Amino acid sequence: MSLEIIVPEVSDGVTAGTVIAITVAVNDQVEEDQTLLELETDKAVVAIPSPAAGVISAIKVAEGDSAAVGSVIMVLEPVNSVAEEPVSSVEDAAEVAPPQAEALPVEPASTSAPLEVDPLPPATDQHVADEVDLVSVRRDHLVAPAAPSVRRIARDLGVDIYQVQGTGAGGRISEDDVRLFVRETMQRVTGGQSTLAVTGEFRGLHAQRPLPDFSKWGEVSRQPLSRVRELTADAMGYAWSTIPMVTQYDKVRVSGIETFRRDFNYAANGENKLTMTAILVKVCAAALTAFPQFNSSLDLASKELVLKKYIHVGVAVDTPGGLLVPVIRDANQKGIESLALELNQLAVKTRERKISPADLEGGTFTISNLGGIGGTSFTPIVYAPQVAILGVSRAETEPQWNGQEFVPEKVMTLSLTYDHRVIDGADGARFLRWICEAIENPLNLVMKG
Repeated sequence: MSLEIIVPEVSDGVTAGTVIAITVAVNDQVEEDQTLLELETDKAVVAIPSPAAGVISAIKVAEGDSAAVGSVIMVLEPVNSVAEEPVSSVEDAAEVAPPQAEALPVEPASTSAPLEVDPLPPATDQHVADEVDLVSVRRDHLVAPAAPSVRRIARDLGVDIYQVQGTGAGGRISEDDVRLFVRETMQRVTGGQSTLAVTGEFRGLHAQRPLPDFSKWGEVSRQPLSRVRELTADAMGYAWSTIPMVTQYDKVRVSGIETFRRDFNYAANGENKLTMTAILVKVCAAALTAFPQFNSSLDLASKELVLKKYIHVGVAVDTPGGLLVPVIRDANQKGIESLALELNQLAVKTRERKISPADLEGGTFTISNLGGIGGTSFTPIVYAPQVAILGVSRAETEPQWNGQEFVPEKVMTLSLTYDHRVIDGADGARFLRWICEAIENPLNLVMKG
């Protein structure tokens, strides 16, 4: 009996993903748990395994297609069903044999016709209707990558088709994309409630102004945004437009802790190599215990501050596909050596895009360390619904007065950005100074924790 392979629920809130790689072909023999395809969801790539051993008889998606949770992506002929069915004749044998590619043609999901209220015209006319119209709807020199029927639905719903993000191959816009745009827009305006959440926090509608025709001044090219870049743009735009942020700076002497780190790494193996980020995770976890308002989220709709009893620290990781933030859970309950090992493993998984969506969720505070790249200071943006983020810059040798003379000292600049609706400036200064004193004298972790 054929087995339909569907897209599983990979994480809470993830409803669909983009197929970025298909690792098998029709008629391929596969083993149980063998990777069939890779699906890119929100900030992560998930490998979809085979639920059983058998033969792939059909592939229902193509690279670049959007696949919703629960949709069929492949059809598998389990090895047991092929082996156990009796074969009584040549005709029966033909039925038992795995279907051939020509018997079950691959039809990418993105080419399926949108649902229509009126009866469908003949197949040939329908095919013509679903082709992208390059003539009738234009904005400047751009063409809406949508079928006429989809544009008609957009007009009926009052949607500007050029604001809709297509999930099909080449950015093609489907009826589902239009309806999803309407649903998300209403949720942003109402805060997910049945009435307008005037007092609540909601996403603004950031429609970009039409761009000029840049080709008038010279040659240009276009590069599609990665899914990570799309999500980053949305999250940062939302945070910047809805959160009144303040950034505070302080300097911390790190000569002593750098000497300790160098000595530790001299005897350590590669896996548990101690980094400044691992030390900062521990220090920040202790600071969040001492200042619980920094480990909270603001619920304006309910007029409440959500104080979290757990401390999960996110660490920004630079990858070729964009910035990702894996989360170290219960950082306050782990030693620095354990944190260093976990952080190194997460960084490798993140850069190789093997991180799971669950590893990117649940953060209560974030650290962004650019010290390995350069720069003297920067202003990180709060990652909502968190209320604070710590920026770390490169340590520089500076002259420091020790009471008698100037001596060379390695000094590092820290940048703390916080939500001013939750945190006052005085508390921000105290929190950042607490972190600096804990780094300069680690006994403060015990004295003040």
